[in-house]
Amino acid sequence: MSETRPRYLVHLALFVATVLTTTAQGAAYVHHGPMTPLWDGLHYSIPLLAILVSHEMGHYVAARIHGVPASLPYFIPLPPPIGLLGTMGAVIMQSGTTDRRKLIDIGAAGPLAGLVVAIPILTYGLTLSEVRPLTGIGTQEGNSLAYALLKRVTKGEWLPGGGRDVMMHPTAWAGWAGLLLTMLNLLPVGQLDGGHVATAYFGNRYQRVGRLVHAALPVLALGVLLQTHGVAQRELAGYPAAAGQLSAELIATQAALPWAVWFALLFLMKWLSGGQYHPPVSDARLPRNRALVFWITCVTFVLIFMPVPLRFVVGSQP
Repeated sequence: MSETRPRYLVHLALFVATVLTTTAQGAAYVHHGPMTPLWDGLHYSIPLLAILVSHEMGHYVAARIHGVPASLPYFIPLPPPIGLLGTMGAVIMQSGTTDRRKLIDIGAAGPLAGLVVAIPILTYGLTLSEVRPLTGIGTQEGNSLAYALLKRVTKGEWLPGGGRDVMMHPTAWAGWAGLLLTMLNLLPVGQLDGGHVATAYFGNRYQRVGRLVHAALPVLALGVLLQTHGVAQRELAGYPAAAGQLSAELIATQAALPWAVWFALLFLMKWLSGGQYHPPVSDARLPRNRALVFWITCVTFVLIFMPVPLRFVVGSQP
């Protein structure tokens, strides 16, 4: 991408639209459906947008430092009836680079900058959240090592457990959404942030890595399907009335579906990249301090990875 004049009105319009859709989503969350009064959703939208802005500006600043042309962020609004979060995140448009040092800096800067904001927001939000018994039919957010540890620190117990879990305050939900979006961005596939970082580390050997990751996705989907099916059967056995609304097969399929979708999307990403998982890069050796960045992002990914990002859950009978 060559240096182009910033389209400030486009960036501003998309940002304002995303403020509205995320605030509406937050209000719907607070009021269990209705989106009024709209300002009640600010407890969700403001922290979520802070995370997204930090993430994208991490990319932008790193690109500018390295002299790689990059646009300001394009935010992607998503009306509440369609999406769960009120947004699909944001993107910046930047020139490609074959310099592995620049590639890993730009790729890792966004997720790491976003997490610097997301972790305190999630921690604070959890202090505002209540722990309650799981009753009836609902949805349960994905758990990760980092999220479970933060719940342990703020609530003094491992959750979910004993039929109880955190009922997330809107600010906690924003922090959790930040972890989810960061986790998805760090998947080591295609031209996601994780794909850039992995390509910078492995160089042009990444094509083999990309094939392995691609092949692992349906295996992951199958594992989630089988594990969630067993859990759902036990939950439905404890609440027979729910069997008329949900089945273990439906719950398990919904839980595994995201990884099947990513499996298909990776074919699209590969096709758009000319049949490669990532454009080729220089064969110049990656400096040792940048290799450390790769391992930091790997550890980060493991800590925030959610095998089941979201699923239907059946608690005890109300």
